Amino acid sequence: MPRLRTVVALAGAALLVKRAMRRRIEVSPLWPMPALDPPVSGQPRSRTLRLRVASRTTVADGVVQLRLEGRRLPGWEPGAHLDVVLPSGLVRQYSLCGDPADTSSYTIATRLVADGRGGSREVHEQVAEGMELEVRGPRNRFPLVGADSYVFVAGGIGITPILSMVRAVPAGVEWRLLYCGRSRASMPFLAKLAGDDRVTVVAADEDGRPDLDALTVPEGALVYCCGPQGLMAAVEERFPAVRLERFAPDTGSAGNQEFELELRRSGRTVTVPADSTVLAAVRAELPDTAYSCAQGFCGTCRQRVLAGEVEHRDELLTDTERADSMLICVSRARRGRLVLDL
Repeated sequence: MPRLRTVVALAGAALLVKRAMRRRIEVSPLWPMPALDPPVSGQPRSRTLRLRVASRTTVADGVVQLRLEGRRLPGWEPGAHLDVVLPSGLVRQYSLCGDPADTSSYTIATRLVADGRGGSREVHEQVAEGMELEVRGPRNRFPLVGADSYVFVAGGIGITPILSMVRAVPAGVEWRLLYCGRSRASMPFLAKLAGDDRVTVVAADEDGRPDLDALTVPEGALVYCCGPQGLMAAVEERFPAVRLERFAPDTGSAGNQEFELELRRSGRTVTVPADSTVLAAVRAELPDTAYSCAQGFCGTCRQRVLAGEVEHRDELLTDTERADSMLICVSRARRGRLVLDL
């Protein structure tokens, strides 16, 4: 009997060890070698939702509004946007312009840009009522913060984040809105603002710039601006502390320097020209490198940086994430050489 008990005990112990080893190997297939660091490229930044296009409405010349329905949707605050995955796989960012209290739907709007990169054309030509779209977010990099008063400047489709902001200004707090467009017919949601003496509607030139001479900013007021690059540049020049919402990153090549890029895992070294991007240089060598929005918003092209100083131009990564990674679609070397874990 003692021998039988010993055999049973040993068999039980062996079974427990076997199960423990199986679990350990599932965690790290190369065990007893250390587990590899998880890849950073393409990590989702927020919850993914599948929403139905409940309605599609033309709200101005060349502007389509979509209402996306779901259940118990995450809340959002004025200035927030969604990452929308279009049927082709393109990812584009659209400001939320509906009611934050509505947890059953999100409302976005987009203007057709005939000479753009294809996202707006796909929305206008292929997205129809009843179809489903994948969205991520909401995320907010343009929040409305407390202030004694506000001055808002919106150009064309730039009214989308501003619309929810003016609705959210607390009672008793002064605000003014300068809303500009090339024609009244091209300005979405103009009817929602009609009759409010705090709103001034003005014409814009071909670059989207209005006459800013009449724009006064009271002491202590915060200035928010969203619209074409020409408008935002003009407002920023006059009011350097303005808070801006950009539809595209400010990635002009002026001041860029050519630099050397080492792809450590691949054993390759390439040159990134001043008028090109890290993403383009990497994909010339590694065509399967993932990317999506190419604007520094979605995070698909995020890569780990092993050495070098990065000039971060994205609108997504936190300070902690920027310590060891970059979005290669828009960011580049601040000086000298960069080494990526690719």
